[in-house]
Amino acid sequence: MKKTNLLALPLLVGSLALSGCGGSGGGTRDSIRAVGSSTVYPFAKSVSESFARSNPDFSSPIIESTGTGGGMQLFCAGIGADTPDIANASRRMKKSEFETCQANGVKDITEIQVGLDGIAFASSKSGITMNLTPEILYKALAANPYGEKQTAKTWADVDKSLPDEPILVYGPPSTSGTRDALKELVLEVGCEANPDMEALKESDKDRFTQTCTEVRSDGAYVDQGEQDNLIVQKIESNPNAVGIFGFSYLEENADKVQGLTMNGVEPTYTNISSFKYPGARPLYIYVKDAHLDAIPGLRQFVATWADEWSKDGALAKIGLVASPADVMAKNAEKTTDFPALSTSDFQ
Repeated sequence: MKKTNLLALPLLVGSLALSGCGGSGGGTRDSIRAVGSSTVYPFAKSVSESFARSNPDFSSPIIESTGTGGGMQLFCAGIGADTPDIANASRRMKKSEFETCQANGVKDITEIQVGLDGIAFASSKSGITMNLTPEILYKALAANPYGEKQTAKTWADVDKSLPDEPILVYGPPSTSGTRDALKELVLEVGCEANPDMEALKESDKDRFTQTCTEVRSDGAYVDQGEQDNLIVQKIESNPNAVGIFGFSYLEENADKVQGLTMNGVEPTYTNISSFKYPGARPLYIYVKDAHLDAIPGLRQFVATWADEWSKDGALAKIGLVASPADVMAKNAEKTTDFPALSTSDFQ
């Protein structure tokens, strides 16, 4: 098991002094603090509750839903009691975020895949139904589909087989990992269906990214913030609205909303675990290794994730899709060995 040499980090020793109870702004702290993804949040809360029951001598962890991007910004700000120990993420850490961490002294970071999730498109139980595709969603949601002016007002404007109802989609904000995954797994895929966009990707990467991932801002797509439950409420009250959130929220609210198929595939546990569903994605936690032996219970808290992420575990009961067996085993080892990410991991 890797040990952190706090004597080599005099600034850390001063800011993570454990002689008293928690504070902020560089003081002391004895509670684990995790920030980040709203999708990972309910799973992290469940792990936190289980950890607290099993380890009554430790303080209960503090879990904050800030969005993946916001969580990474806080996590990478530096080392010390005023910075988080863990970043929860619904997409992989970006190379630019890793470089920011390194520049701010957050040198050793362990990446752990805790399971899988799917980007679910849903409507109310008695609401609009459609078989979506990445191409349909790109044409409906892009600010300038294929570089042209966005003119689609109804779903039928996008594809005549779809309902002649106004396009109204409630989705995640730009700080959300779900939004990043939407761009990568859906919008870019739909955009690249056009040969001209493939060519643009080679000739002008920045313009390609803007054309393929910028979402319309004329009211057809509504940024609903980091509260996925609020999206559920919005679509439940409007039969013509579509919502975008993680699979766990779809499963949790199965009595209120229905999942919409993509490429004819339903967003189900089985289809996500097999990656048959196009919106399937891995979920992560990132651990600040320099805090492992400075924050009481941090090692045990991370180990609790591995105790609960199996197909029959506590997290599956609230919507987490278990990783394939080999991936799960590899990441279980990381919860005790804590290997550090390197620049080569982002090539």
